[in-house]
Amino acid sequence: MKLRRSGRLVDMTHYLLAHPHTLVSLTYFADRYQSAKSSISEDLTIIKQTFEEQGTGSLLTVPGAAGGVKYIPGIKEKEAKDTIKELCALIAKPERVLPGGYLYLTDILGSPHLVSKIGRLFAAVFANRKIDVVMTVATKGIPLAYAAARELNVPVVIVRKDSKVTEGSTVSINYVSGSSKRIQTMLLAKRSLEVGSNVLIIDDFMKAGGTINGMISLLEEFDAKVAGIGVLVETEGVEERLVDEYISLVKLTEVDIREKQIDLTEGNYFDFLEIEKKEG
Repeated sequence: MKLRRSGRLVDMTHYLLAHPHTLVSLTYFADRYQSAKSSISEDLTIIKQTFEEQGTGSLLTVPGAAGGVKYIPGIKEKEAKDTIKELCALIAKPERVLPGGYLYLTDILGSPHLVSKIGRLFAAVFANRKIDVVMTVATKGIPLAYAAARELNVPVVIVRKDSKVTEGSTVSINYVSGSSKRIQTMLLAKRSLEVGSNVLIIDDFMKAGGTINGMISLLEEFDAKVAGIGVLVETEGVEERLVDEYISLVKLTEVDIREKQIDLTEGNYFDFLEIEKKEG
């Protein structure tokens, strides 16, 4: 289709946003818009500048005959801080306190708008890491895993605690829950993960980290590597944390059941964001 520059810029931007972490050749765009590669190159320069100014992400140029451009999602620090501040305000509502000191988070995990923002946060901080797949455990971590996977343009695998006939043969392990110290079982379909994959683990809530530690052990059965760990909420004051390196958006410091008081601070997200920027 033959388009003017304004039309090309809109369509090209939409295409790149819909295909993050995908190498797109200049030839593809030239054929798509029936335009010269020199014109396409100029268009991409405009898009690159706009992405960086707006904090949408970056546009990487890969030289050579097999090269092209690749859109890497990102986020401005202010936008990230505003999102985490918004999450803290929502989670701190007194009506979220449930018997036993648990927190009601289902409405947040069910909000496409909020979950999309959380996915962008995780994708931005792990943008420089080689990630083949996002893993989570059923069920509340699933929306977050899909949101992050969407921004990273990789598939999702779901660890379950019971066998499903539709999963086929599975690999299972026993693990110790970090909080209750009970032995539990988790399993993953053999066909869902390739040997040697680089896996990003995403979960909604972490106390001592027993569930995440179980997923790490499960990955060993596939000779897969942990590319990173991201959690929405972590609890403070845990005697023995079973997971060392992880990224959290929100840190839960205290829950007063009687007064229905929830104390929160931002997690360690920005510490890791600075490290990733320096290493990138």
